Amino acid sequence: VDPFLSLLHSISSGLSDEELSALKYLCSDKIKKRKLEAVQSGRELFSILMEQQEIARDSLEFLRKLLQQIDRGDLVARLVQFEEEEPHAADDQPDVHEKRLLKAATAVICDNLGREWKKLMRELGMPEVKLDRIEAAHRYDLYEQLVQALREWQRWKGKDAKVADLIKALRGCSLNLVADRAEE
Repeated sequence: VDPFLSLLHSISSGLSDEELSALKYLCSDKIKKRKLEAVQSGRELFSILMEQQEIARDSLEFLRKLLQQIDRGDLVARLVQFEEEEPHAADDQPDVHEKRLLKAATAVICDNLGREWKKLMRELGMPEVKLDRIEAAHRYDLYEQLVQALREWQRWKGKDAKVADLIKALRGCSLNLVADRAEE
């Protein structure tokens, strides 16, 4: 069973009719009225949101905000746990040493890079759509935008995510001071 679909099913099962109604209302700017009226369960709502690419296995920010709006901290916690467990294949992850290096480099980059974060992510080859989603999800938090963008890049690259690529991209953007600090 797909862990992501299992998560959505369990969230759906935990929703009352009133909560489903509230979720439908909160999605009224994303889903047409006629489609929303036909929705009878959380599963149906989540299916539509997946079709419209509002939620996905690697993009759960919108779902998190919905659950926060209806005061379901327990379901938000389940969502966070899913994200932290990294339900990706073990062989698609960097080795332990590279993970440690990535974590350290990410911390340095986040502490030293500001508004230039999109430039870096473009240099790393991240799609513009993902960058826009991250920016929209964390509109007023520059630091969090960068943290999420780097996480997304690591998830996207899997075992091919290397600190050397980060440093090369920083230098490619003429961000040599940050690259030097990351190398240290």
